[in-house]
Amino acid sequence: MKLVRFTVDGRTRLGKVAGDTVVDLTAAAEGCGASMRLLIAALPRLRAALEAAAAPVHALAHVVLEAPIDDPQKFLAIGMNYKAHAEEAERGGIPVPKTQLWFNKQVSCITGPFSPVVLPRASDKVDYEAEMGVVIGTRCRHVSRQDAPGVIAGYFVGNDVSARDWQFRSPTFTLGKSFDTHGPIGPWITTADEVPDPHDLTLTLSLNGEERQRTSTGDMIYDIYEQVAYLSTVMTLEPGDIILTGTPANVGIATDTFMRPGDVVRVEVTSLGAIENTFVPETST
Repeated sequence: MKLVRFTVDGRTRLGKVAGDTVVDLTAAAEGCGASMRLLIAALPRLRAALEAAAAPVHALAHVVLEAPIDDPQKFLAIGMNYKAHAEEAERGGIPVPKTQLWFNKQVSCITGPFSPVVLPRASDKVDYEAEMGVVIGTRCRHVSRQDAPGVIAGYFVGNDVSARDWQFRSPTFTLGKSFDTHGPIGPWITTADEVPDPHDLTLTLSLNGEERQRTSTGDMIYDIYEQVAYLSTVMTLEPGDIILTGTPANVGIATDTFMRPGDVVRVEVTSLGAIENTFVPETST
């Protein structure tokens, strides 16, 4: 299934994508409201009803797709997890980490798959990072690599938007990774049963129609299952927690290319869909 949060007639609901339509899952996901986190937690129990649901139906073109999950307890991301990207970072003076390098993106940065991304007045070095995302489906701790596939609910497309000047101001990346709207994700969550091998997908990013990043997800230094095992050694992972799994080479900072008002960034992962966001200046509030 391709699980979505969508807005129509001023109301946000849960749904599933079927071709060029969205099936409203409000009745089938009773008690979940518009919370994908609650639906993910109940997915084993609700799956049959969700798969059987066939109405009400809305044209995909006539709804607004929201971030497929907007209320995770954790938003975690791994740094320098593709070899070519680690090498370009090293050329820029950043040592290649000897172990998995993790940081937080605050959940308040999450925004929709086609929503504007704000260029903050406080930064002039906003960058893109194409990533594939993972959604945890089962509360777990001390998960082995072998058992990791069983705790994953699904996958999505993300852009780890980064304010590079803020990222490198402190010992952790969190501030530079967490500006409001700097976590566009979507366009939906593709459930794990529809992704036979998440390490055999193509990840691409284009800036204003020009391809800037391309890789196979098989080129990760630490694969997805190693990531889940490593994280679960430290913390309990909860249903709905989201993980970004790394970006390939040719991020903007490598060529001194930073986002400007009007720039359009599209990130796509084969079989998972695409997100596309226009960068806009911050306005006074």
